[in-house]
Amino acid sequence: MSRIDECASRVAAAAMRSKRTVAVAESLTCGQLSSALGAAQDSAQWLRGAVVAYSADVKHQVLGVPQVPVVSETAARAMAAGVRKLLGADVAVAVTGVGGPDPQDGEPAGSVWLAVHAETVTWARHEHFDGEPEDVLRRTVEVALDMVREAMDDTAH
Repeated sequence: MSRIDECASRVAAAAMRSKRTVAVAESLTCGQLSSALGAAQDSAQWLRGAVVAYSADVKHQVLGVPQVPVVSETAARAMAAGVRKLLGADVAVAVTGVGGPDPQDGEPAGSVWLAVHAETVTWARHEHFDGEPEDVLRRTVEVALDMVREAMDDTAH
């Protein structure tokens, strides 16, 4: 079992235990995060869905990201809040970043912003992952899964 599968299994267990639902907004990972969650046990019971907002226009128009650089804390927080509201989930996670090899929005390759939004907790985190684009994507998915599981544990009844 891969680290991503293990992380997704922990999210599934936390979701079932807390009776919470999850939504995802992803850009950099382009569906990999929601795919990992969808493959986890009982996902039909707790996964509300995902928005893959690869385009800046989609981030602004669908998820309510203000006119800021899309690789930023503000964008990640807005993406998480927007997808949580849009899909009616208890907990939402969002990722945006630069896979590489070139920089974007003044951020170097490997720069990633992640955010979690729930009723009682919201936070963002910045990471910089070295390696090839596929390494950046894999690490981003792993950290995002850990963050959503942590949020579910923190917000459990």
